Amino acid sequence: MAHSDFRTPRLFVTADLAPGMAVPLEREQANYLLNVLRLADGAAVLVFNGRDGEFRTRIAVHGKRAAALVPEERSRPQPADPDLLYLFAPLKHARLDYMVQKAVEMGVGRMRPVMTRHTQASRVNLDRMRANVIEAAEQCGVLHVPPVEDDIALDRLLAGWEAAEPGRRLLFCDEAEDTTDPVPALQALGPGPLALLIGPEGGFSADERRGLRALPYVTAIPLGPRILRADTAAVAALAVIQATIGDWR
Repeated sequence: MAHSDFRTPRLFVTADLAPGMAVPLEREQANYLLNVLRLADGAAVLVFNGRDGEFRTRIAVHGKRAAALVPEERSRPQPADPDLLYLFAPLKHARLDYMVQKAVEMGVGRMRPVMTRHTQASRVNLDRMRANVIEAAEQCGVLHVPPVEDDIALDRLLAGWEAAEPGRRLLFCDEAEDTTDPVPALQALGPGPLALLIGPEGGFSADERRGLRALPYVTAIPLGPRILRADTAAVAALAVIQATIGDWR
């Protein structure tokens, strides 16, 4: 676990955090702490908002259904936001939940759904994705809460890339690569911000693959000798990037 005490409940809030400044809890949050976890008045809770670091707080119970958290001290400062942009073709239901949660655990900075020709999900539930981001951050000791940006079509993303993401290299996972080893391609990249693009379950179309490969800011990488499902490919790609040129070093 990344945080100092994995036994202490951990909660995301939107309010500013400072010692002594009480944070009123929403009804669902109060119910979770008081009735699900059965915490009593004065119990410790770790709280973060993605801006001010993590605080150790104490519950102040107000009646049977209301409570506030009173920050006592900062337990961890807020680190710099990671700068890895995660782009992915949405999957359906539980597998998309898994993909989003694992991306948070793996240290992405931002994430954005990308609609490709073979994308199976026709509608994207951004609120559900954002809820999964918060849940993953709460459970895994993560202080940065990656924003989930609006979905965009692949052709529009690429057409506006250099204006929207100047200097950012785009990595895409291509199972048609001649090699199965992604490390040399990653190590050959110069310094600078990165983005990772994961395709849909059916893969990129031939036109999409040719278009990506023709762009000067794009690097294709393989992911080993086996064909991976999209959610597995996401975890594998993020792991090898972080281990080779990212924040695992």
